Amino acid sequence: MNVIRLAELRDGPLSLDEVLHAVKDPAAGGIALFAGVVRDHDHGRGVLRLSYSAHPSAGAELRRVAEKVAAGSEIRALAVLHRLGELGIGDLAVVVAVSCVHRGEAFDACRALIDELKAAVPIWKHQEFGDGGIEWVNSA
Repeated sequence: MNVIRLAELRDGPLSLDEVLHAVKDPAAGGIALFAGVVRDHDHGRGVLRLSYSAHPSAGAELRRVAEKVAAGSEIRALAVLHRLGELGIGDLAVVVAVSCVHRGEAFDACRALIDELKAAVPIWKHQEFGDGGIEWVNSA
């Protein structure tokens, strides 16, 4: 069975429905989904917009992270999408979902997936602030 149903970087808008559909499984009693959204502030500063860029190895690293998380638990299905390019306030930046037999496993695996993605996948965030400042963050 292919547990990793979706693991991609995308230049266009992300879909919660696509990710949710990818992890549906008749043996799963729980699905945990996390959606990271561009907010209008960071560290007390107003954010106007941001963009994400990635190292050429980021797609392979995203897949490696998905495989690592999938190997460590009772996952029925896993999906992860991360957006690249220009994003506005309210846009989806990252969506991850995991289905498991039980909800507790699903919550734990979903958290492990987003945390490992943020720690290991070489994606950089460029933020533009309302005060004219900019910031680069090695973040996902």
